Amino acid sequence: MQKAPAYPLITHNTYFSIWSFNDTLNAAPTKHWTGKDQSLLGFIKVDGDVYRFMGKEPVIYKTILPASDEVPWECKYTETAPANGWALPQFNDDSWATGTAPFTDDKTQAKTLWTTKDIWVRRTFTLDNTNIDRLFLKLYHDDNVDVYLNGEKIFSNIGWTSDFELIPIKDEVKKKLKAGDNILAIHCANTAGAAWLDVGLVDMVKQKPNANIKLAKQTSVEMNATQTKYKFRCGKADLLLTFTSPLLLTDMDVFTRPISYITCKVRSNDGGRHNIKVSIGASSNIAVNKPFQEVGAEMFLSGKLSILKAGTIEQPVLKKKGDDLRIDWGYMNMAVLKSENAVQYISHSNEASDPFPSRVINNTDTIKGKGLYLNTILSFGAVGRSFTENHIELGYDDIFSVQYFDIQLKPWWEAEGTKMEKVLSRAELEYPLVMRKCDVFNRSMYQDAVKAGGDHYAKLCVLAYRQSIAAHILCKSPHGDILFLSKENFSNGSINTVDVTYPSAPLYLLYNPRFMEGMLNGIFFYSESGKWKKGFAAHDLGTYPIATGQTYGEDMPVEESGNMLILTDAIVKAEKKPDYAKAHWETLTTWANYLVKAGLDPANQLCTDDFAGHLAHNANLSIKAIEGIACYAKMAEQLGKGPEAVRYRNIAVAMAGKWMKMADAGNHYSLVFGNKNTWSQKYNLVWDKVLGLHLFPQQVSDKEVRYYLTKQKKYGLPLDSRKTYTKSDWILWTASLSNSMYHFKALTEPVYKYTIETPSRVPLSDWHETTTGKQVGFQARSVVGGYFMKMLVSKWAR
Repeated sequence: MQKAPAYPLITHNTYFSIWSFNDTLNAAPTKHWTGKDQSLLGFIKVDGDVYRFMGKEPVIYKTILPASDEVPWECKYTETAPANGWALPQFNDDSWATGTAPFTDDKTQAKTLWTTKDIWVRRTFTLDNTNIDRLFLKLYHDDNVDVYLNGEKIFSNIGWTSDFELIPIKDEVKKKLKAGDNILAIHCANTAGAAWLDVGLVDMVKQKPNANIKLAKQTSVEMNATQTKYKFRCGKADLLLTFTSPLLLTDMDVFTRPISYITCKVRSNDGGRHNIKVSIGASSNIAVNKPFQEVGAEMFLSGKLSILKAGTIEQPVLKKKGDDLRIDWGYMNMAVLKSENAVQYISHSNEASDPFPSRVINNTDTIKGKGLYLNTILSFGAVGRSFTENHIELGYDDIFSVQYFDIQLKPWWEAEGTKMEKVLSRAELEYPLVMRKCDVFNRSMYQDAVKAGGDHYAKLCVLAYRQSIAAHILCKSPHGDILFLSKENFSNGSINTVDVTYPSAPLYLLYNPRFMEGMLNGIFFYSESGKWKKGFAAHDLGTYPIATGQTYGEDMPVEESGNMLILTDAIVKAEKKPDYAKAHWETLTTWANYLVKAGLDPANQLCTDDFAGHLAHNANLSIKAIEGIACYAKMAEQLGKGPEAVRYRNIAVAMAGKWMKMADAGNHYSLVFGNKNTWSQKYNLVWDKVLGLHLFPQQVSDKEVRYYLTKQKKYGLPLDSRKTYTKSDWILWTASLSNSMYHFKALTEPVYKYTIETPSRVPLSDWHETTTGKQVGFQARSVVGGYFMKMLVSKWAR
């Protein structure tokens, strides 16, 4: 049994990304990487017995009092402290203003702009029926909040939420609700940062479980680069369930299709023959941002396929930007071959406990509702000891993927006008070929990783592969250039962040440098178009999915300029020609000159580890600047610019000599120049080896690694001397500094231990606490592509 913090099921991009957060697939609903339910349900019928092997029947909520994500609502409010008794039903609020929710300081989303510290709200509502199963307060607050129902405080919290949370209300409080008029009163105090207030009430409907449905017994789960495989014992039958997202970086045709396969293999396990059917359902919540959004679903035939399709009625294409968001435009698709005689139908969530209905009504009308399910029943007939196989396809057509400055860009696969039905048909036709290609790639990648760093290192690379890729979207720029744009998942939601690209780079440099170009092209265009006017590289292109210019509040001049120079040189090395550098030489020269001026002893500015705060005289950041200058010199030489190459190489060599004196702290090198009692991971030093820069003698790396081994904690090497938390991607880079396999494994084994023991059950977090293994922040980010650094070193540093 292979262990992971969470298990990837469907992984294509930051919106089409479904995971199991549990070791057992049928223990809980499957989720989007953000943690919101995106339910996949799986049942198997063996003769007359039904077993659930995937997901869990959905919890059904009924709205009692809608929040503004369903309908705008009006109330009375004041921003001046009211008199005592303001929360009581009989309080006279005639002098208060009338406003519409949400109340926020975000001008792009506010129905009522709230910019003061405090706000008091009174929302009156009428109930015809108080027959409620279980009452929940639906609340989005930023920051501190107190909530009253009919004058009695029912909830209080210091802090904030970044979205609606459902808060259970005690039965004795529920009894305070009455037929007729009721009032919710809320005080919210904005202590810092953003401001938000929105509220509603919902009923969790009591459901009668289907006693005839049993739980399948999961016997194993295994992962490889492109697949997650489960085995189940289902009474007298065995089920092998494989999720394949064929993200083959070496095969653009296959890679660009947003299509995953769910493959079912069944057999008898008792020697007899059994009639077997498998039902797979996918919730329309895969195509919404909030579960209360109304969707439309339909079934139709296209060529050899039967297809189910669902999407929101509203279709607000590219109308939202931010971090904790899901897509609510475009259409999810479930397809199966007509020749397989599968049964497809659309159902409501309250019908999930009946996965094999005796009668299915199929028509071509669009069905509307909330939380619908697209269902496919695969009939295997009478099955004996040999495995019988069938599969379905899940795909997503997002219509437009990003706003790129003045133009909405279609996904790569649709740039030439290709329709989703054609993509589904081709993916179905090539299913056997794609599965063979995945098998070859899976084995090759794993073997190469084992050779580079051992079995546990290879398992880390498996964990990282699909996660890193699926934190990007692939598009074609208006000029025909590849754009492979990342999202800072659960970080700040930025799009195409340079210091997220930087740690991700090893994976893409190994397998296809075109993707690396796609990560840099947008940043180069931003500068070369004149839209970015500063003499160093930008931090980002905006907030996902709106790429119209940097939205991060502070620049990282040395960080991002060094990143762009180093990665451009890495592309040149991977492609064995300097063409990419030549195309951007003027911009690269500007950035190199900035580093010459400001890079040796950086001022008090942010680096990629911005969560740790500002830091002047940052020794690791200085290494990046020095190596960036050396990369510029190396590219100049390849472009036949001899004098420039010599000049900048001499500058870099001189700076490296100064660095070794400035950072020398005896048995290690310091975190900051001038303070020998500090230390930090010098992960930037790895490019000296990878790119053959030869600025620093190997003794520098060896001294650092020996020192790091004295500072390790149970779950890894801390980032630096200030805190005990770490970044696992940087540990993998730091471990690659050593030429000793023993030292490499000594530094990386605690990271592997973290991945199998962390109590934080989310898609792999790259920021964790080394003492407890708990997630500190971030999850599902692309930076884990940096785990492939050891493989890159093994391939390039010869």
